[in-house]
Amino acid sequence: MRCIRGTAALLFLAALAARADEAALTRRALELRANPGDAGPSVAQLPAQAPVARLDGRQGPWVQVRTPAGATGWVHLFDLGPASGGASTEAGASGLASNALRGVTNLFGGGGAPRQATGSTAGIRGLEAEALANAQPNPAAVQQMAGWRQSEGDARAYASRAPWKAVQVDPLPAASRAPASGNAEQQP
Repeated sequence: MRCIRGTAALLFLAALAARADEAALTRRALELRANPGDAGPSVAQLPAQAPVARLDGRQGPWVQVRTPAGATGWVHLFDLGPASGGASTEAGASGLASNALRGVTNLFGGGGAPRQATGSTAGIRGLEAEALANAQPNPAAVQQMAGWRQSEGDARAYASRAPWKAVQVDPLPAASRAPASGNAEQQP
């Protein structure tokens, strides 16, 4: 009976660790969106280094998150970084559960020295052949991008405010041209 209780407790701790939302921090000030994508309505403004909890929702490069205030929405994957030092309640709960599980694992002879792993990874799949074949032009998106264009003067002014310095870079050699037919084989 004692073994069953111990097993049940271990399973409970494992479930707690698996369900705990992953803590993260925003890398920059951004808008929390109601839907995945830049076109979604804004739910809230998040400052840089704001703690959030990553939820299970994911659509392409968009990740669903929850703020400490309880607002739920979507942010771009690249705008999230790892939380450091227990930035949220979820991180503390997850750390407690994984430390408990690590202790139990060490008790049974597994594990070893605790490993500290930090880093940020992101995986975004590319376009598939079908998506490319069915692609349609989007003139509105092109116009929107053209609206973001900055003048050379604006670029130089921005660069002068940043801690950058000019560096002379030699041009790359001209690339050899591929056959016009689109055939990869070279014709003599």
